[in-house]
Amino acid sequence: MIYHEKQSKELCALHVLNNIFQSPDAFTQKDLDKICFELSPDTWINPHKSCLGLGNYDINVLTAALQTKDYSIVWFDKRKDPSCICIGKVLGFILNIPSEYKVGWIHLPNFNRKHWIAMRKIDGTYYNLDSKLNGPKQIGDEADFLNFLREQLKKDDIQLLLVVENSIAECEAWKLQICS
Repeated sequence: MIYHEKQSKELCALHVLNNIFQSPDAFTQKDLDKICFELSPDTWINPHKSCLGLGNYDINVLTAALQTKDYSIVWFDKRKDPSCICIGKVLGFILNIPSEYKVGWIHLPNFNRKHWIAMRKIDGTYYNLDSKLNGPKQIGDEADFLNFLREQLKKDDIQLLLVVENSIAECEAWKLQICS
């Protein structure tokens, strides 16, 4: 059974974490709000989340949350080919993509919103665990997944982040030699 959290409010960062760890209990909104406060304890409006309390957590919150579980985020240089990633050493993959902001059916083009998307290998198959999908979407095997990443990274304003154990991040063991 594949765990897949669906989008609620602006909690895609929370959904990304829980989808990567395949657990509804990996993190809660309260956990992420606590991290926001720890990152900026003396601010009236916290810069790491939505001032409305709906989520919209930034990269700093994701990074700090993963650190509590001895994992790190590694930014992948999209100018390189994803085939230089030793994907067997990566727990999960996160895409940060532009997201349209709508009120009802009206698109608000000047709102620069971002959406976090989780992907990971489960039982030998890679899945797109985007919380905006109705369920997990099968991508395929490693070759299919690398092609999927290539296509995504061609788009403007998209970032790829790798979720790896701290020891993997420290020694850059997620990189194949061709990545250097």
